[in-house]
Parts: sequence; C-alpha cells; structure tokens
Amino acid sequence: QPVPRDLRVISAALKLISDLERIGDQAADISDLTPYIVNSSIASKVQIHDMAKATIDMVTKSIDAFVKNDLELAEKVIESDDIEDLFNKIREELIQEIQGKNNDPRAAIDILMAAKYFERIGDHAVNVAEWVQYSITGVHKSNEHHIADR
Repeated sequence: QPVPRDLRVISAALKLISDLERIGDQAADISDLTPYIVNSSIASKVQIHDMAKATIDMVTKSIDAFVKNDLELAEKVIESDDIEDLFNKIREELIQEIQGKNNDPRAAIDILMAAKYFERIGDHAVNVAEWVQYSITGVHKSNEHHIADR
C-alpha cells in the first residue's frame, strides 16, 4: 500500500517535470544566443559567466536533492537564490556599456536576454527544490499552513 510520503514523491516528481522542461526550453534559447554573445567584447565586461555558473549550480543541486531525498541540500538551493541580484548587476553593467558607445548594442541586448533566461532557470531550480521540500515534509511554500500526513 502506498503511504502518503510515496504519493507526495510522485506528485512532486510530476510537478518538477514541468520545471525541468522549462529549464530545457530556456537553455535552448540561451544556446541560440551564444554565437552572438561569444564574439562580443561586451561579454567579458559583464558577469554573465558568473551568472551561468551560479544557475548551473542551482539546477544541479536541486536535482541532486530530489534524487538523494536531501532536504538540507534543497534548502540550500532556496537560500542561495541570488540570481535576481546577478541579473540586476548585469543589466546595470550593460547600460553603462551601451552608454559608452564603443560597443555593439545588439550584443548587449542578446546578453541581457540570456541573463533573463538564466534568471528564469534559477527560479525553476528553486521551484524544484521547493517540490523536494514538499516530498519530504508534506509542506509546500504555497501552502505552508497545511501539513500532510506523514
């Protein structure tokens, strides 16, 4: 007989599948922009590489948390969500670069779009971590007042 925890794991897996699909779609969008970004002099002047590394780390850890049933790791992903701050820094850096008029504004826009995709991927990684929390504790952020039977 399935116990409530088994049903939560199945429910969480079904929910996080849609987040993983969206991560894949946004990663594909980033790969479409990459040829235009790589050859740009602006790319080396902003923190897009740091943002990419941070996002990859969040996604990897959130999936590891699900596979390993690791509540502590899931909570670390949620707590480490500073991707929006990185996005805001990149946006400001790009504004400065565009105002300098020595750079290609098209490349700056492509970098900004990639940064926005990374931000969204980070949000999905947090969602995955929240579903891991739910599968273990029975409590989801959107419904913290409800505790499922364990």
